[in-house]
Amino acid sequence: MAKIMMYTSAVCPYCINAERLLRNKGVTEIEKIRIDLQPELRAEMMEKTGRRTVPQIYIDERHVGGFDDLHALDVRGELDPLLAA
Repeated sequence: MAKIMMYTSAVCPYCINAERLLRNKGVTEIEKIRIDLQPELRAEMMEKTGRRTVPQIYIDERHVGGFDDLHALDVRGELDPLLAA
């Protein structure tokens, strides 16, 4: 199974939905970087992704975007192969 890393915060419904989708796909481990607990990491996230909002999700080394992007990958049938890699 692929390695999942997600920039997240505690009060983010999109983060919760992203985690739920990944768990439903069989993901058991998600490395969470809490930008609400470590605000300096928001700047890192913005520099790496070009985005300001959470979640920002990586599958292995590939930035897939936020929840809407993750969901779109799933709808197109592209998420399962990424997770299986």
